[in-house]
Amino acid sequence: MKITAFNGSPNAEQSHTNIIVQKFLEGAKLAGAEVDNVFLIKQNIHHCQGCFSCWFKTPGQCIFTDDMKNLLEKYMSSDIVCFATPVYTWNMTAALKNFVDRLVPLRCPVATQAEGNYDMKIRTKMPDTIVISNSGFPGENNFETIKAVFKSANPILEIYRNSGKLLKTNNDEIKATVDEYLSYVKEAGFEIVNNGKISDNLKTKLQMELVRPEEYVKMMNL
Repeated sequence: MKITAFNGSPNAEQSHTNIIVQKFLEGAKLAGAEVDNVFLIKQNIHHCQGCFSCWFKTPGQCIFTDDMKNLLEKYMSSDIVCFATPVYTWNMTAALKNFVDRLVPLRCPVATQAEGNYDMKIRTKMPDTIVISNSGFPGENNFETIKAVFKSANPILEIYRNSGKLLKTNNDEIKATVDEYLSYVKEAGFEIVNNGKISDNLKTKLQMELVRPEEYVKMMNL
């Protein structure tokens, strides 16, 4: 099994989001998966121009010659792809959105309909999807837009981490809680590879609080 994470954080390796991604991939690798962590901010990806040449003139091929050619190969050779992003103004980062827009060559101009929902036909079997998102604010409401955006991708797993700045805390007590949480993220990576899903018990653990929201807000306001 091959799992590729497409990490949309502008801070790349140094990001809080990447702490979660790394731990998830660590668990997946332990279960025998081949893993890759792609930092989109370091890739040369032009913006989609909406010309649809990749549908009508050169099916499956974009007009731009940039890093997306190799990234599309990584995408389609993966069994599971992970979209990873911090929350920027309620949504994914521009780096990830730009990448997602450039996935359009994987579809073709034939409308499909399933249960009243319309989409464009895919050219070939698509990999399963996982979403990992991190917010610097407390509360699950910060992820409502991202959940809605990725709903169409039918993700097999979604990991949403609020109060995410605590992932780099120097407070020993909080760090112990963070380490516990990250052990569950690692376990999720392991279970996805072995079972194709995670247990309901583990889903609950992934939603654990790192600190009470009121305490976190006090830390933010210092």
